[in-house]
This record gives sequence, C-alpha cells and structure tokens, in this order.
Amino acid sequence: MHLATRRALYKRLQAANPEPTTELLYNTPFELLVAVMLSAHTTDKSVNAATRKLFPVANTPEAIVKLGEDGVKPYLKTVGLYNAKTKNLIGLCKQLIELHGGHVPENREALEALPGVGRKTASVVLNTVFGHVEIAVDTHIFRVANRTGLAPGKTPRAVEDALVRNTPDEFKKNAHHWLLLHGRYVCTARLPACPKCIIKDLCEYPHKTPTPALKRSDAPVAHEKPTARKKKRRVLVRLK
Repeated sequence: MHLATRRALYKRLQAANPEPTTELLYNTPFELLVAVMLSAHTTDKSVNAATRKLFPVANTPEAIVKLGEDGVKPYLKTVGLYNAKTKNLIGLCKQLIELHGGHVPENREALEALPGVGRKTASVVLNTVFGHVEIAVDTHIFRVANRTGLAPGKTPRAVEDALVRNTPDEFKKNAHHWLLLHGRYVCTARLPACPKCIIKDLCEYPHKTPTPALKRSDAPVAHEKPTARKKKRRVLVRLK
C-alpha cells in the first residue's frame, strides 16, 4: 500500500472518530492495567461485566491482595480463563506493591515483568495512560492490517513493526484504537461489512463481502435494527 493511500485511510478513520479510546471501563491506571490483562482471549464486554462488580469492592493492589484468590475469583467468572487470571492478578498486585510502591510503572520492561502482562498489554497501558506512541496488535488489528494491505505480517510482532514503520507520525498515537474498533465493528472475522466500510475503496482485500451477503455478516454495523414503525406494528398484532 502506498503512503498516500495509508494517509487517506487514517484520515477517514480519524474523521469518523477524532478521539478514539479503549472500550474497557476504568478510572485509574491500575484499573486499566487490570482490565487489559483480563481481556486476553475474551471480550471487553465480559471484562467490563467483571470489573463493574470488582472495582467498587477492590480497585487497588492492596485491596485485591487482601481479598486473596478465593475472594477475587467469584468476580472474574465472566472472564475466559478466570482461574489462571485470578492467580496472575494476585501476583501482579503483589509485585506492584513490593517493587513499585503500588503504582503502575511507566516502563515497558517493568510492565512486561508483571504476571499476566505481555507486550500487547504493556503497549496499551503505555499508550492510553502515559501517552506513549505505541501500537498494540491484537487479533482485530492483526486481521485489519493484513486484509487491507496496511501492514501485512505473519506474526503480531511483524505487523506491529510494519505499522510503526509505515504509519504517518500524526496518526501513530491513535492508530491502535482506530484499527481495533474497525476490526471489531466493521472488518470482522467471518463476513466483514465491506459495503458499509468507509475505507473499502482504499482496502486491498480481494474477497470483499458483496451487498446481498451483508445481512449474514457478524459485523454489528451491518445489523439493521427494526424501525419504530415496524416495532409498533408488531405490538398491535400481539394486542389483537
């Protein structure tokens, strides 16, 4: 993909969403770190369902350590692999207390040394909390980067390196969020919503979803909601 095409692609995503951010719910750097760690191999919706209940009870390393594994585990049952993540969360909190005074470190090496924290989680925290220019690559971004031709790569790290290398500087700070949201809601795994995609003419994907197939798409943007009139008609039928 040519530089001019990449720039045009990002400009459209920027125009549609000037200030993108994560859909994970959080109020503090620690809460975001926990939420991103929990989001591995599960959905943000599942994580938010768990943290809505957990954080009002315990939202600091000290409070979570005090709860212990048995106290934390019931809150994480909506999250995939919750047994392993409970252990990692307790270990993460203990290390934050012992090594960082209970604070989230602004350092990739220190973040990745925490239990359950990998490169992607560290990148999200550095970008969203501390404003670092980082492009984390999850399954959505990996798919979008390869499909569109924006940054093809066989591994997440290869895609990350290509995105960092090829993304114009003015778009790097928000690139992660734009591409993730585009992959989550438009360029989905099974049937992307190509007919409704704002970058379809810039995308190099050769197998674009045709309009007749759009209703079968797993992209939320493609799911038509019934109009108010249709809803009213259904209610009237039931009343008869």
